[in-house]
Amino acid sequence: MKLATIRTASGTRAVRLDGESHVDLGHTDLGELFARPDWRAEAAAATGTTYPVDGADFAPVVPNPSKVICVGHNYTNHIKEMGRDLPSHPTLFPKFAETLLGAGDDIVKPDETDALDWEVELAVVIGRTVRRADEQQAADAIAGFTVMNDISARDWQFRTIEWTQGKIWEATTPVGPYVVTPDEVGGVRPSLEVRTVVDGQVMQHDDTGTLLFDPVFLVRYISTVISLKPGDIIATGTPAGVGNARDPKVFLLPGQNVVTEISGLGACTNKVVAA
Repeated sequence: MKLATIRTASGTRAVRLDGESHVDLGHTDLGELFARPDWRAEAAAATGTTYPVDGADFAPVVPNPSKVICVGHNYTNHIKEMGRDLPSHPTLFPKFAETLLGAGDDIVKPDETDALDWEVELAVVIGRTVRRADEQQAADAIAGFTVMNDISARDWQFRTIEWTQGKIWEATTPVGPYVVTPDEVGGVRPSLEVRTVVDGQVMQHDDTGTLLFDPVFLVRYISTVISLKPGDIIATGTPAGVGNARDPKVFLLPGQNVVTEISGLGACTNKVVAA
C-alpha cells in the first residue's frame, strides 16, 4: 500500500493511493492511523470518500510524530567525502515536528544561513510501539518507508561539535509524499535508488542497499535507548554528493528547485524561496 496525509478543505486526511484516487481512511493523518493495532487491515479495506491524485496537497506523512531520529554518516561514500572514519555505532540526532514540510511545499531559506544544503534520505516510519526490540520485533515495527530531504544549515551545524542547531530549522524538511509498506519495495531492508536533483542537475545518486546500518538494525538500536511509537520517523542518512563536500561548496538559493527521490517511494519536489 501507498499511504499519505493530504490537506483538504476540511483539514488533513489519511488516505490510500488507489489508481488515480486517494481513498479516505477515516483518520485525520497517518500518525492517528498507525496508532490503531489493526491499521494494515483497516487501511486495506477502507472505502471512504475519494480525492483526485492530480493536484493533491501533501502534508508531512506524519504531521506530529512524537520523535524524529536522524542518522548521520551511514553511507560509505558520504563518510569518505566528509573526511571521517567509518563509525562503529550510528550517529544520532533529533528533529522535531515543527521542522517538517509536505512533499510539495516551498522550502523557505532562513535569512540567518548562507549554507543551506540538501540531503536525500530513506526514512523509516514506525507502525507499532517497541522498546528493546529484537530482530523480528524491529522488522514488524516498520510500517513503511518514505522520502526525506534532511535540509541542513551547514554554517550553524558546524558552529559546535554537536549538529542539532543546523538540522532543526522550522519548516525546512520535506517528508513524503507516501509511506510505502515494505511488501511493495522488497521488504524491510530494501535496495532502492536514491537521487537528489537541483535545477535539473543530479547531485546525489546511490542505493539504500549500501547503508552501513540498515533499517532493522536502526529500529533495534534506537529502541534500546527510547521507546519508538506509531508515527515516529527514523531518517537513515544521506549518500555522497552534498553541497558542503563539493569544491567549491554549493548551497541552495531562492528560486532553485530541489527534487529528492527514491525509487518505488516517489519524490519530494520543492522550490526554495526567500524568507
